[in-house]
Amino acid sequence: MSDIKVLVVDDSAIVRKIFAEELSRERDIQVIGTAPDPYVARDKIVRLKPDVVTLDIEMPRMDGITFLKKLMRYYPLPVVIVSSLTPKGGKLALEAIESGAVEVLSKPGSAYSVGDMRQQLADKIRGASRARISRRDNDALIKDSPVEVPTSALKETTNKVVAIGASTGGTEALKKVLTRFPLTIPGVLVVQHMPPNFTTAFAERLNNMCAIEVKEAQDGDSVLPGRALIAPGNYHMLLRRSGARYYVSVKTGPMVCHQRPSADVLFDSSAEYAGANAVGVILTGMGSDGARGLLKMRDAGARTIGQDEASCVVYGMPREAAKIGAVEKETPLDHIAHEIVNAL
Repeated sequence: MSDIKVLVVDDSAIVRKIFAEELSRERDIQVIGTAPDPYVARDKIVRLKPDVVTLDIEMPRMDGITFLKKLMRYYPLPVVIVSSLTPKGGKLALEAIESGAVEVLSKPGSAYSVGDMRQQLADKIRGASRARISRRDNDALIKDSPVEVPTSALKETTNKVVAIGASTGGTEALKKVLTRFPLTIPGVLVVQHMPPNFTTAFAERLNNMCAIEVKEAQDGDSVLPGRALIAPGNYHMLLRRSGARYYVSVKTGPMVCHQRPSADVLFDSSAEYAGANAVGVILTGMGSDGARGLLKMRDAGARTIGQDEASCVVYGMPREAAKIGAVEKETPLDHIAHEIVNAL
């Protein structure tokens, strides 16, 4: 297997130097160049032809979002955003993902501590290198209509739960699914692999787009029809039940499958507390998080759905789930909202 060729774009000379040194320690990654701004990056991309670009957002001469949009239109390739861990940084990172970036990673407060994120960055780069990237017209905005539901289809849904796990490419996949949910949809729980603050901005943006309420989960939040709860970055989210009431527990704990939040943790708790009253969904993403938990859900009687390979940005998590028999039905992204409603 040939090395993954990486171009590092960041206005900080210290960050560029440390990223280049740390990533060069990975056997399958080769840093072929660095750039202090998008203008230099543009020339090096054409000349060096990297497999993946790491991109800072706030840079001189041209900001990273503007550069990314131009890149996705004229020279599409996988981009990993490395952004500051601030509310503003989270919102900009989401805009970057909507503009075509496939992964996002939070940058530490000190430039000298960026070496600590070597493993995370290397994993993001590996995932990005496998992503399906297509040319996009960023001026085009496609809106999905909510799924039409027969009047009687969801009368008895207050005791049901929808649990969804996603990673690489998941923010756009989730947007497509959640914007199509009707107000009558049972409570929805979502694990998307993202750092803190990014999930806050993600939930706010989805809330403005969806018919249903979308919010970042807080410990003790009720799971209600017409509401989706997003697991906060760096915290696990578990389904719990008290009598007829579902609620979530949001807590720290060891990483599972190198992730926190973890889809496996959510799916395990959904199997335990909702059983056959749950629908489990696994979307695009690198790795195996969610596969084992989704199998537990299916064994407990839940309906389970996996995104198909053709519509995934990275066919990793759904593939691993399908391999062990956790996926009852595999379907294209465009049909997943319908399949969830049908399963309910």
